[in-house]
Amino acid sequence: MTKTTAPVLDTRALNRATLDRQLLLRRAELPAEAAVEHLLGLQAQNVKPPYYALAARLDGFRPEDLSALMADREVVRIVTMRSTIHTHTADDALTLRPLVQPARDRELTLFRKGLQGVDLDRLAVLARELVEAEPRTMKQLREALLAEWPDADPQSLAIAARCRLPLVQVTPRGLWGRSGQVALTTAEHWLGRPAEPAPTPDEAVLRYLAAFGPASVKDMQTWAGLTRLKEAFERLRPQLLTFRDEHGVELFDLPDAPRPAAGTPAPPRFLPEFDNLLLSHADRTRVIPPEYWGRSWVGNMVHSTFLVDGFLAGVWRLQEDALVIEPFGELTRAQREELVEEGARMLAGMHPGSSCDIRFGTVVHRP
Repeated sequence: MTKTTAPVLDTRALNRATLDRQLLLRRAELPAEAAVEHLLGLQAQNVKPPYYALAARLDGFRPEDLSALMADREVVRIVTMRSTIHTHTADDALTLRPLVQPARDRELTLFRKGLQGVDLDRLAVLARELVEAEPRTMKQLREALLAEWPDADPQSLAIAARCRLPLVQVTPRGLWGRSGQVALTTAEHWLGRPAEPAPTPDEAVLRYLAAFGPASVKDMQTWAGLTRLKEAFERLRPQLLTFRDEHGVELFDLPDAPRPAAGTPAPPRFLPEFDNLLLSHADRTRVIPPEYWGRSWVGNMVHSTFLVDGFLAGVWRLQEDALVIEPFGELTRAQREELVEEGARMLAGMHPGSSCDIRFGTVVHRP
């Protein structure tokens, strides 16, 4: 099927298909580890977002489910896609990190000035020895590397170690209800087994489409932070379906993947900050209405968001005594009631015994 004759998927059809892949049309009866694997990891810039991400997607999820996996080293926190921390299964940590390593190598060029005279191969060897002897904080790692290269920029040295090595954050960092500063060791050392070969680009394309499709080549490149993936899509073309969006952009998809009707009901969902649903496509209008673009963050501060009818509709936050829901626009009475019901469900699962009220606030727009 050629690009000119491929059927068109409008924004609502793309929205419903993506929500289904993201386990957001209905809560899935999946173990937490299987969900993390299917979703190709969860954004984990902060500790709590992966927990709220699964609470929105899994039936009966409890924070202890993910926390236990982390304590048992079945899932880990590691820098992968887009140079951001993700919670991945152990298997994916050992394979997806090699897949995106070219992007981490490119990232290092941004710090070229601070790394003049630094032998990066030797830095990787030394940093590995340091963190495998005992987990190190970034401060400790900087200071140790600075002793070897006193004229280099300390921050650049630490970033070079993070880019060259698959560094995981060791527990108790990341555990629910626990605290701990970031301490790092290598994925291989923490998991007790060597890194595995990266999946082929073709394998990665198929997994991406299963979690985020239908999607364009640029969509996947945005998700992975990689370039030159068009060849993989072309190799797979005979076994994929092709569509167009309303702007004529070619989209690829798995033949047996769900593509619900555009009118399929989409219940409200509370998502954490940095949820991958909002970050994993070049064209994000399938989830973010153009008039709300940029409304979920202010400077470097990113808010938790909620969906109404499948689309970004506002932000939320937990205060000591309340779940505060701040819509961007007018909501119907039925939508507000559904949000209150969903909010109560989230609080019961994530904070059992909580006596928080649920109230609607007013968003202050900052252009």
